[in-house]
Amino acid sequence: QVQLVESGGGLVLAGGSLRLSCAASGSISSINFMGWYRQAPGKQRLVAVIGGKNRTMYADSVKDRFIISRDNAKNTVYLQMNSLKPEDTGVYYCNAEVRTYYRLNYEDYWGQGTQVTVSS
Repeated sequence: QVQLVESGGGLVLAGGSLRLSCAASGSISSINFMGWYRQAPGKQRLVAVIGGKNRTMYADSVKDRFIISRDNAKNTVYLQMNSLKPEDTGVYYCNAEVRTYYRLNYEDYWGQGTQVTVSS
């Protein structure tokens, strides 16, 4: 019904930048929140989230370094990651709260994940 496809991960030196993208497609009526989570060994943590009116929230560890944005016309969310640190390493998953044409309620959907590796 709904697919989230991420791109933009990779290997970067500490201090470098990467931009992640996540495009949602399928039977989408509307999207509420969109966000990024990081999976590190044994943990999954919220990195950043953006609401339908572009209100944003960030984990303390990424404030002033990462910027989340969205293009509602393209059903796409972005994460600009600057001044990357080795502790930012992990698999980044896109999440979206989506209402389809078949249901009245919003449901969570997840992307397949994209690896970000920051070397020191």
